[in-house]
Amino acid sequence: MRLIRNYRNWLAYRETVSELGRLSNRQLQDLGITRDEIRSIAKRAMA
Repeated sequence: MRLIRNYRNWLAYRETVSELGRLSNRQLQDLGITRDEIRSIAKRAMA
């Protein structure tokens, strides 16, 4: 069960990083996010 949960968390992390990474700097700015924050935001999405 833990393996499945870890895999789903990893998928959520990768999906979030990918989606945010595709946004333009202007779009990120509108959301109040910088490119440097993408990975930390994605880690929070895993929780």
